[in-house]
Amino acid sequence: MVFDVARVRGLYTSLGDGWTYLNVHQIPQVPERVASGVAAAFRTHAQISAGRAEPMAVEQLELARQSIAQMVGVNPDCVVLGPTRQYLTQALAQSLGSFVRRKAGVVLSRADALWLTAPFGTLDGTFCWAEPDLGTGLLPDWQYKELVDGATRLVVLSAAHPLLGTVAPVTQIVEHVRAKSRAWVMVDATSYAAYRPLDLEDWQADIVMLDLGEMGGPQVSALIFRDTSMFPRLDKKIPLELPASVLPHGLFGGVPNLIRHLGILDENAEDLQQSMKSLATYQKRLLEHLIDSLMGLPAVHIIGISGDAAGQEAAHLDRIPRLSFTVTGVPAEMVHRRLVDNHLVTTVSPADPLLDAMGVGEAGGSVTIGLSPFSTNYEIDQLIRVLASLA
Repeated sequence: MVFDVARVRGLYTSLGDGWTYLNVHQIPQVPERVASGVAAAFRTHAQISAGRAEPMAVEQLELARQSIAQMVGVNPDCVVLGPTRQYLTQALAQSLGSFVRRKAGVVLSRADALWLTAPFGTLDGTFCWAEPDLGTGLLPDWQYKELVDGATRLVVLSAAHPLLGTVAPVTQIVEHVRAKSRAWVMVDATSYAAYRPLDLEDWQADIVMLDLGEMGGPQVSALIFRDTSMFPRLDKKIPLELPASVLPHGLFGGVPNLIRHLGILDENAEDLQQSMKSLATYQKRLLEHLIDSLMGLPAVHIIGISGDAAGQEAAHLDRIPRLSFTVTGVPAEMVHRRLVDNHLVTTVSPADPLLDAMGVGEAGGSVTIGLSPFSTNYEIDQLIRVLASLA
């Protein structure tokens, strides 16, 4: 089955402006279907729904909840809606006070951003840290055998690093946790879900977090719980979900169209899962072309792939199509400016604890590339030509 990227590009009306967008990690292009869904939701959200005798905004929230539940294979009652991942993380951490107490174990990851780990630091717990491999950026699963014990109550990690693209072995980590404890495992799946099919049964994680905006949808987020039986364990005084009158229901009106959009990326796919598998297969080949092309430039160093510290197999590790690189002797700002001058949109890598630990700051910073469903081999070749002239 061939992934028709030319047809996919036609789903994004913003691509006709002459720029090559390689910055999906910063701000994705919004499909026309999603933009139309949000516009329609804002036009109608204050109208009364004849069937329910209440504003359409309430119905829009419930449709968003059902769409997210369908995407991950859970009951809609397990989905908590929120404005941002940061808000939901703060609310969840506060509500876990009665679950994580008396110095119970909490395992966090140093590969994760501060906004994901800091809120859990307020818990009355004993904290352990999982360490990423500073050669590759991968989060090894074996260390959880030692970090988790019978007193552990919470494990938090990201399914994929948003700037390096390394995919965490979530299934194996959850297996190690289950073997040692009854702890809850929370996974931020945002970067992963933008490229791969997502099913909670595969991971067996207890809580999964998504930012729909990073998937090309409206700027809203969700927490997905494994089962509604988990809710009584949380502090009832801390509401996880804001009232319908406060939530951005107009934005949530675009969520069903986002799920429909992802389901038709491959027009021959029978369902969303198959469509995302087709996308993953296409982008795996695209990423291999990108890595091979960059490694052909002697002055370019791909973080976590190039060099002796990464090892010969680093290029073959499981990755989503994102990476960061440096150019020897050229500051990241200058590389970024040269790319922009040639209508190639990337970013200077933002502050990140893992990149800092891997020495990116000492190298003058790095440039991050994030591929989209509409990215092509031609765009990668264009990137390589510009970098070759610079390096």
